[in-house]
Amino acid sequence: MFSGWGLSWGGWLDNRRGEWWLLGQLFLVCAHLLPVWPQTSSLGVPNWPWQLNLLGALLVLAGLWLASQALLSLGSSLSPLPEPKQGNRLVCSGAFKRCRHPIYQAVLLCSLGVVVGVGSLLHLLLFLLLVVVLGGKARREERILRTIHPDYDGYKRSTPAIIPNLPWLDWQ
Repeated sequence: MFSGWGLSWGGWLDNRRGEWWLLGQLFLVCAHLLPVWPQTSSLGVPNWPWQLNLLGALLVLAGLWLASQALLSLGSSLSPLPEPKQGNRLVCSGAFKRCRHPIYQAVLLCSLGVVVGVGSLLHLLLFLLLVVVLGGKARREERILRTIHPDYDGYKRSTPAIIPNLPWLDWQ
């Protein structure tokens, strides 16, 4: 599953396969481990409501479940880079029947769960930056998928990109 990803030192330097999109994504995901800022008490909320903590945790769990379903659907076609692996197959079933980029959808759902669960403006900013990075990464990926899979345009017309009806996250 992890073979054939095409990661190289040269790619990290010149972005030949979209490595910088991956780097941005990894940086933003890891930045979610930063502490809450500003503290909710400084915003006049002494304790973040436990109901929002619970909702946030449920959103993270739902995102992890969606990610596992997407990873299972992709199988050997999995690549962390926006450039698809050589010899990949176009997956339109399972999690990919619901949207064209379910892993990105899952990452955004987990990020949103953190925002809701901790009530941090910093984490809200990280979520919004992830929206930008994953939207850009998905667009680059689709430019290549259209050239190697003749039936990609039909799939694209019938399936939302990441989040249905949101302009930056759903395009035809």
